[in-house]
Amino acid sequence: MPMQTLVIGDDVPNFEADTTEGRISFHDWLGESWGVLFSHPKDFTPVCTTELGTMARMKPEFDKRNVKIIGLSVDPVGDHERWAKDIEETQGAAPNYPLIGDPELKVAKLFGMLPAAEGESSEGRTPADNQTVRNVYVIGPDKKIKLLISYPMTTGRNFDEVLRIIDSLQLTANHKVATPANWTDGEDVIIAGSVSNDDAKKIWPDGWKEPKPYIRIVPQPQS
Repeated sequence: MPMQTLVIGDDVPNFEADTTEGRISFHDWLGESWGVLFSHPKDFTPVCTTELGTMARMKPEFDKRNVKIIGLSVDPVGDHERWAKDIEETQGAAPNYPLIGDPELKVAKLFGMLPAAEGESSEGRTPADNQTVRNVYVIGPDKKIKLLISYPMTTGRNFDEVLRIIDSLQLTANHKVATPANWTDGEDVIIAGSVSNDDAKKIWPDGWKEPKPYIRIVPQPQS
């Protein structure tokens, strides 16, 4: 049976699950915040250990952007709690955000990371069995998926890039602009193609740089 595919713009699935910080209803937990859900194929795996510790150290940067962090791993919460001790010992920080237990694979299947026919228990499954459970979802306050990145097991995730994307998403949600390649906060941006020149003149009365008619460059708007 094929996996359900989630794409940018879809409503993020709602679910109830046990986490290391108690039982949650996902949409209620998100509230009016932005969210990042990042998933893991198995507890006590090396790359994921570095990722969970990195996110713990970077949490203040996500807090500044009104972004809640939540992890998911295909194992019970009790295993997550034991794993957290290893993460703190080796990475210098234990997870300071909830980690969802998914011992029946329900959340992984709901998000389309595992096929429905993949069984109903994490017990006995290897990381390779769950290798597709390595996604990053950025979710807007409207509960829609704004970003989806899938990573291979052998490549650790770049959370600086996730922050950069969130900066772009939050900027472009509030202003009629887009961000160019390798953009970082504070750099010039591009007037959105949906904005006519007449409307652009009202927003940017000082004009813009125009190397081509379809490339209109302006300073980053201030929030």
